[in-house]
Amino acid sequence: MSGMSMRMSTLALAVSIAFTGVLHADNWPQWRGPEATGTSPETGLPERWSDTENVAWKSPLRGLGISSPIVWADRVFVTSQVGRSVRRPGNHPTLVQGGSPVASGERGLGGSAAVADNKVSFLVTALSRTDGRKLWEYEIAAEGSLAEVHDKHNLASASPITDGQRVYAWFGTGQMVALDLTGKLIWSRHLGREYSPFDINWGHSSSPALFNGTLILLCYHQPTGYLLGVDAASGKTRWRVERGKDFNSYSTPLVVPSGASAEVIVNSSEGISGHNAANGELLWHFQETNRFPIPMPLFHDGVIYTSRGYRSGPYMAIKPGGKGDVAKSHVLWRADTGAPYVSSLVHYNGLLYMAGDVGVLSAIDAKTGQRVWQERTGGVFTASPVAADGKIYMLSEDGQTIVLAAGPAPRVLSRNRLNARQLASPAISGGRLFIRTDDAVFAIGR
Repeated sequence: MSGMSMRMSTLALAVSIAFTGVLHADNWPQWRGPEATGTSPETGLPERWSDTENVAWKSPLRGLGISSPIVWADRVFVTSQVGRSVRRPGNHPTLVQGGSPVASGERGLGGSAAVADNKVSFLVTALSRTDGRKLWEYEIAAEGSLAEVHDKHNLASASPITDGQRVYAWFGTGQMVALDLTGKLIWSRHLGREYSPFDINWGHSSSPALFNGTLILLCYHQPTGYLLGVDAASGKTRWRVERGKDFNSYSTPLVVPSGASAEVIVNSSEGISGHNAANGELLWHFQETNRFPIPMPLFHDGVIYTSRGYRSGPYMAIKPGGKGDVAKSHVLWRADTGAPYVSSLVHYNGLLYMAGDVGVLSAIDAKTGQRVWQERTGGVFTASPVAADGKIYMLSEDGQTIVLAAGPAPRVLSRNRLNARQLASPAISGGRLFIRTDDAVFAIGR
């Protein structure tokens, strides 16, 4: 290995440790896992299950939501909302086009349960990883005007994150809490009151990122867009960078190594940008407008891979470390169309896998951007795929999970169905797959 490769590998490890605390194969401390890639080194993972087969436990939740579960040591953490959300007026876009969304399994959050109570509160719930017992639950009342949301989610869409000392949960009003692992409140903030309302077309969904003791929060909303760094221990603002009212994003920021420092990568309505992780300063950008930037970038072997979101949007590979406009200097390849509206990409053994919105799965050569294969399998995919143990797991909204064999040819190992709605991305820990449905968490596997 060259000296430069060794430095990059060392810095990448340092970023991972700064991101998640001490590295453990069993931990899944944030949305998309230990390194925010959607992958795990674990083996012996389940291939087949149903409502009655290979389910270690099922734990009902008191609230509803589509945030993903996270896992630390012997605990599973998940957020949810109690009470009715405010539905945005007018037509709500669906992934299914030219057919019946309901017949394909696409429907609103929670059914009748979503309007059971006008009093809204948010929950952070800790479950035993072993048997699913509720260990504790922290509840916070929603404060201020509630943001309007899409039928398919509520204000508990951002996934929590943990550094092994505290659990941080963020909700669509701008309210945020930091709890210790026993459920005791350490600090709380209401960013929607401190800075500006969390007003974005279909409701906030960006999850927090962690780096060097700083929570990095992407607050790109209509009133004013800003990137915020918050001290994880105290909750105090470390830095704040204004981006203006024309910036919006539903995506989650990603921290990547870049030379001797680190960058925060953001997918926004104005394009892809890289920011100094120490202070939020804008370093570089790739200009490309997009109405609904949802997917999160990922980083592998010195390259950022990202899709832009919206209907069959573009996807690309970019090198970090640029300055100014990097369209001609740091973009390795770019495909004009073909990526999913909502779900993010996953990189596994040299291929990028993507779950198209309405049943088309694809594998892309990560070095060239060329399509290796494409297969129509059916399903409606909002959850982002995860990969481990030679398998790619792709969760459809109708409760079906397609398990693919990783490789240069499409091969479906199994189709597994739960009688539930699945929009959250799963977590992998301790030989199990943790699947969050509207109102429950399933532990799949031994």
